[in-house]
Amino acid sequence: MMTGQEYLESIRNMKMHIFCMGEELETAVGHPILQPSLNSVRMTYDLAQDPEYRELMTASSHLTGRTINRFTNLHQSCQDLINKVKMQRILGQKTASCFQRCVGMDAMNAVYSTAYDIDKKCGTDYFRRFKNFVIHCQDKDLTVDGAMTDPKGDRSLSPHLQQDPDLYLRVVERRSDGVVVRGAKVHQTGICNSHEVLVMPTISLGEDDKDYAISFAVPTDTEGITMIIGRQSCDTRKLECSCLDVGNCKFGGVEALTIFNDVFVPNERIFMNGETQYAGLLVERFAGYHRQSYGGCKVGVGDVLIGASALAAESNGAEKASHIKDKLIEMTHLNETLYACGIACSCEGYQTPSGIYDINTLLANVCKQNVTRFPYEIARLAQDIAGGLMVTAPSEKDLSNPATGPFIEKYLAASSSFSIRDRLKIFRLIENMTMGASAVGYLTESMHGAGSPQAQRIMISRQGSLEKKKTMAKALLDIQ
Repeated sequence: MMTGQEYLESIRNMKMHIFCMGEELETAVGHPILQPSLNSVRMTYDLAQDPEYRELMTASSHLTGRTINRFTNLHQSCQDLINKVKMQRILGQKTASCFQRCVGMDAMNAVYSTAYDIDKKCGTDYFRRFKNFVIHCQDKDLTVDGAMTDPKGDRSLSPHLQQDPDLYLRVVERRSDGVVVRGAKVHQTGICNSHEVLVMPTISLGEDDKDYAISFAVPTDTEGITMIIGRQSCDTRKLECSCLDVGNCKFGGVEALTIFNDVFVPNERIFMNGETQYAGLLVERFAGYHRQSYGGCKVGVGDVLIGASALAAESNGAEKASHIKDKLIEMTHLNETLYACGIACSCEGYQTPSGIYDINTLLANVCKQNVTRFPYEIARLAQDIAGGLMVTAPSEKDLSNPATGPFIEKYLAASSSFSIRDRLKIFRLIENMTMGASAVGYLTESMHGAGSPQAQRIMISRQGSLEKKKTMAKALLDIQ
């Protein structure tokens, strides 16, 4: 397994095509806006080297028997699924941000079982190919970006009916040695920090959409791949060299619009190619795993936000107020409910025909449905406890200016247990997590990541066994 420093050097040595704020970058490493996101990924490597966290951060590969980073693991038991959620909570606590390797891990598990099923039915060779890809990622300890979401264009039209056929990623040329693909994937979390990109279809597909039923993996510096970094709230604060004003200057996340402009994919890296009947299955399996993930990562971030809120109350001298205590209790209740759902869908997991374990789909969707709501209430309560100074505090430059600093020190002082600088640090962290750059990973991602709220409700409706429950009621009432 790589160390954190070795990870950074491995990314520095890649020749990706990255654009940020209108500028083409040689590398994401060292860039003031992107480096915090690299630090978050680095934590997944550093903790794997730490004996205190080894049990959660590592696993034994069932393919090679070697010790591997858990982010490259294929789940072999319900305990593996539980350890995954526990690992994600710890990383959320350590970074208070998105650490970006979850999508790739969830994609690997979903593609593994789906490739197995396709081979059994269609006589293809995808499963062997994908096992080789997994071993490659495990042995080199690679970060994999999972790429599912297409731009989608007009949502009322299927892919082949779009005015521009490239609005869903598709095969534009088939060769004896592979395929050429064209299109884009949006909201790509951490792709500029990843070694490989694992592409999947984004929706169920019909027979007329065979060119869109494609799953493959290529290195992220493959010719034809371009990453255009998305804006985040308050992102240019990172250019001001003020750790106080950023709120969380060490860690962060990053997303990109990723273009595939006639990218060649060799046969050995293709894991679905035209099998439209399996596209929807792959989407559902990935979504299930990723909805489970949110019962860990968002909970860890929530732990930090609850802690910062408690510190804000103390710095205001309000920690003994009964309504403050009650709000912190409510935040904890909501946060632990998310965690309970993540653990529950893991405990109720089951073995698939491929040998790896999948989660309880109903409980995973209940988990994610709660995630679309509870973090927003936790954030609201955090802002309530912090007060208006969270968004009206002067800058660090004003605090450091001899002409204005003494006034800030005098008039923004509160509890004598906190210096004014430390008090403002707490407020800025809450601002960052609920309104700033980290709110992308904690709030917006909670809403739309792994599918919109309606997507979970559809799955809950399918999995809710309503007819069976009606039969139970009929039996008690002696209704035939």
